[in-house]
Amino acid sequence: MRVIEGKLDARGLKFALVVSRFNEALTSRLEAGALDCLERHGAAVDDITICRVPGAWEIPFAASRLSASGAVDAVVCLGALVRGGTAHFDLIAAEVAKGIAQSAMASGVPMTFGVITAETLEQAVERAGTKMGNKGWEAALAAIEMARLVEGIDGSR
Repeated sequence: MRVIEGKLDARGLKFALVVSRFNEALTSRLEAGALDCLERHGAAVDDITICRVPGAWEIPFAASRLSASGAVDAVVCLGALVRGGTAHFDLIAAEVAKGIAQSAMASGVPMTFGVITAETLEQAVERAGTKMGNKGWEAALAAIEMARLVEGIDGSR
């Protein structure tokens, strides 16, 4: 039996973080968590590109362009959406998730989902580095694993 798994070693890999500026008090914590994870797993600071976009809606577009550049092994998508009193939250959350997934499938470059979708501001804060962990860290860890998994799959042909 052959098992292909991604190792949690970021050395030599190139990453892009696409970070929404909307809800910056939350997204800056996600960004810090992602950077901490990448660096702790061996990524060089010079191998990390941070691309800031206005809001979550713009994340899939920037992620798609970064992956098309051929300059990155994985893209970490970071944002924070908090439900309000209108249907806006549902529309944005669904389209951002779909856009990231479609971009990853079309490009063949792993893209991870570190976009908080919370019912309340308290839930969002919990997921941006307090009692529920840091979803930026988790998305970066998944990006490392997926980039290495791609190497394993491509190398097994």
